[in-house]
Amino acid sequence: AMTWASCRASRRWFWCTGIFAVGLLLEFTDTSYEEKRYTCGEAPDYDRSQWLDVKIRLDLEFPNLPYLLDGKNKITQNNHDMGGETEEEKIQVDIVENQVMDFRIQLIKLCYSPDRETLKPQYLEQLPGQLKHSSMGEKLTYVDFLTCDTLDQNRIFEPKCLDEFPNLKKIAAYIQSVNFFKMPINNKMAQGGNKPIC
Repeated sequence: AMTWASCRASRRWFWCTGIFAVGLLLEFTDTSYEEKRYTCGEAPDYDRSQWLDVKIRLDLEFPNLPYLLDGKNKITQNNHDMGGETEEEKIQVDIVENQVMDFRIQLIKLCYSPDRETLKPQYLEQLPGQLKHSSMGEKLTYVDFLTCDTLDQNRIFEPKCLDEFPNLKKIAAYIQSVNFFKMPINNKMAQGGNKPIC
């Protein structure tokens, strides 16, 4: 079985992205895996030594979370051949990935802001414009999984914010399953999204 690692305390190890997306991809492909989770400490120091003490010893080219170990293959920062097939698809995947990451960063900044409650209504007002339909056709790409992750983070931030998008309810089956790890969106030091979800 493969081993993939994430951070137990949150879907983010600072600006780590894709942890939920990797888990969703492994579940979607029925891939057997063992998950290794790293936890940061409590306030005020938020000790990160559990990860920082081992990351160099893992012999990863670019030590980062999430990572995937599959025999001799040690993978970080990779999209595993899911970036589109034609040049047009690759361009579209690149465009959508950057839009999703911009969308994600807006939420992260809001969650870490001490003015979160004041800024929240404006953020929610612009949310529908962020959710324009974009498709690569029948073949899934890594961006589909990043999008699911980002949408779920927004749902946790404001549970009703995705109600006007009924197609998103299909993802709920996995989120309600025993395989879904219910954890915070952000690390403990964030002003919002830092509590485990039930």
